[in-house]
Amino acid sequence: MALTGRAALVAALASVPVGVWDPSWTGILAVNAPLAVACACDFALAAPVRRLGLTRSGDTSARLGETADVTLTVSNPSGRPLRARLRDAWPPSSWQPGTETAASRQNLTVPAGERRRVTTRLRPTRRGDRHADRVTIRSYGPLGLLTRQGTHRVPWTVRVLPPFTSRKHLPSKLSRLRELDGRTSVLTRGEGTEFDSLREYVPGDDTRSIDWRATARHSTVAVRTWRPERDRHILLVLDTGRTSARRVGDAPRLDAAMDAALLLAALASRAGDRVDLLAYDRRVRALLQGRTAGDVLPSLVNAMATLEPELVETDARGLAATTLRSAPRRSLVVLFTTLDAAPIEEGLLPVLPQLTQRHTVLVASVADPHVSRMAQARGHTDAVYDAAAAAQAQSERRHIADQLRRHGVTVVDATPDELPPALADAYLELKAAGRL
Repeated sequence: MALTGRAALVAALASVPVGVWDPSWTGILAVNAPLAVACACDFALAAPVRRLGLTRSGDTSARLGETADVTLTVSNPSGRPLRARLRDAWPPSSWQPGTETAASRQNLTVPAGERRRVTTRLRPTRRGDRHADRVTIRSYGPLGLLTRQGTHRVPWTVRVLPPFTSRKHLPSKLSRLRELDGRTSVLTRGEGTEFDSLREYVPGDDTRSIDWRATARHSTVAVRTWRPERDRHILLVLDTGRTSARRVGDAPRLDAAMDAALLLAALASRAGDRVDLLAYDRRVRALLQGRTAGDVLPSLVNAMATLEPELVETDARGLAATTLRSAPRRSLVVLFTTLDAAPIEEGLLPVLPQLTQRHTVLVASVADPHVSRMAQARGHTDAVYDAAAAAQAQSERRHIADQLRRHGVTVVDATPDELPPALADAYLELKAAGRL
C-alpha cells in the first residue's frame, strides 16, 4: 500500500544515508530526485478542481427536527479521474451538535468524463432559511503525495418550517367541531348560531328550542337544531417583541405561540372560517390575508418559518391600529402575547377598548412550567424562597388576566404543551356560544 503525503516524504528521507544528509530543501530534492519526480507526476495527474461542474437538487424545506437531503452532482469534464475529499459547508445550525464533520465531509471518485452524486443530510436545529456555503474539493493524484484544492459556490436554500407538534390534537378537536356543526347526534344552540333543521323533542332538550308552529302542525313536539355560523373572520396576531424572545424550555415563547396558532388555524379552516395572520412589534413582520381553506395552513407555516423575536418593546398603539386596518369587519382577534404586568398595563390596556369595541378579543399567553415547579418546591431555604417568588409571579399573572377579563377579553394562559388544545377549546366554546 503506497504511503501518501507527509508519510511518504518521511519514509524517503529516512532511507538517506547519514553522511549524505543535507537539511536544506535543495539537498532533500538532490538526494531524493525520484521522490520529487513522483510528486510532480502525482500533482500533474490529479484532476483539476476548478473545471469541475457542480449542481444541486433535493429538498427545499423541512420541518424543524426532521432531516433534509440535498444532493450535489459533480461532473468531471477532464481526461483524468477525480479522487477527492469533498466538504459541503452549511451554517452550524444545519446539524445536530457534534455531527457536522461526519455529515459534511465525504470521499468522492469520478471517472474522466462522468459525473457522480453525493448527498448531504441536514438536520437543522433552528427555524428559518439555511443557505449553502462553499463546496471545498481536495483532488488527489494516484499516489496521494500532492493535492489540488479549490472551492465552488453552489447556491441552495433549505427553509426550516415550524414543527407543528400540536397537530396530534387536531382529530379530537375536529370531532368536537363536528358535534357543534350538527353532524352527530349532539346538537348545540347559541345566540349567534344558524337554524339547521327540525327534529322530535327528547327529554333534556332546551325548551327554548321548541318550534311551536311546527309542533301545531304535527302530533309530536318539534325542536329546532342549530349549527355554528360559518365564514367568520379570525385574525391571529403574533407579538414578536422582546417578551416573545424569552425561552420557555428549549425554545422561545414565540415558537410555542406559533404551534398554538397553527392548531387553531387548522381547526378554524375546517370549520369554514377565514384565517389571517399578523406578526408585529414596531412594524409589520408578516401579514397574510385572503388565503383559501386549503392553502391557509401551508401559507402560515411558510410565513412563520423566518419569524424571529425582536429585542424591542412592542408598540401597542401601532399593533392596535394595524389590527383594526387588517380586520375592518367584526372578527375574532387572537393576540399571542405575554401576561407580564408592565407590557399589559402600560401598553395593551390603554388601547384595548379600541379592539373590544369592534372585535371579539382572545389573549393567549405562554406560561413557564418551570415557575409551577418552583412554586411547589420545598425542603430547604433556597427552595422556599424560590416557591415564594414563583407564587408571587403566578399571582401577578392571575391579576393581569382578571383585568383583561373585566374588559371582555377571553384569556388562555397555559404551558407550551397545554396551550394549543386549551386555545382550540376556547375557540370552540366561543363558537358554540354564538360569539363569533
